[in-house]
Amino acid sequence: MILHSSITGSGKPFVILHGFLGMGDNWKTLANQFAESGYEMHLVDQRNHGRSFHSDTFNYEVLADDLKAYCDEHELSDIILLGHSMGGKTAMLFAMRYPELINKLIIADIAPKHYPPHHQTILEGLSALSENENARKSRGDADTFLENYISDWGTRQFLLKNLYWQKDKTLALRVNLPVLTSQVEAIGEALPTQTVYEGETLFLNGLKSDYITKEDEALIEAHFPNSEVIGVKNAGHWLHAENPKDFYAEVMKFLG
Repeated sequence: MILHSSITGSGKPFVILHGFLGMGDNWKTLANQFAESGYEMHLVDQRNHGRSFHSDTFNYEVLADDLKAYCDEHELSDIILLGHSMGGKTAMLFAMRYPELINKLIIADIAPKHYPPHHQTILEGLSALSENENARKSRGDADTFLENYISDWGTRQFLLKNLYWQKDKTLALRVNLPVLTSQVEAIGEALPTQTVYEGETLFLNGLKSDYITKEDEALIEAHFPNSEVIGVKNAGHWLHAENPKDFYAEVMKFLG
């Protein structure tokens, strides 16, 4: 099965992979900017997310394989590949396996290390929302309901993008919540040891985020010897949404 995507622009292929519980649409505004700069943008929904297929199997190996199948289907090579968070881990593994398909690699706010599970409250809130029909009468109702679990407004708005209207006029979640909840350990997995990608790589981290620390830079260099780590000011983990201007500028500088 081939991943769902939205494709805009023309020129050099530029593929973007969203993070956990996200979708390609989260990147629409930046993608339009990149398209105007001469790139063919591919906003991909990874499996169990967005409009892509649901599956009981969920780990970085299959996510990387999905992207390879997508590139084959669309005859893409020499691509710019950008991945955020979970999408960054997929992009890293894809680069290790298929270096010949990549021109430049951009990783947003994630390191190649192991992360302990830290999405429990969010998954709990979404699970409760999916079981409560009254809370899904409108987006406003859903937002109020989720506030009991997630105090941060921005995080709630990001999650509420997963809601869509069904034929019976009720809201439902696009993500495959049961599988993502049961496989949440897989999201934190480290890149396999001894794997190296020699190509040009840019790591961008939000300076208000703790996903990439100073201590991680040695590990990043071990896996990606031809890489640099650049901080984006006034931004946390969702750096592309919190400071899109600097994010765009750093990517364009890297792409030359």
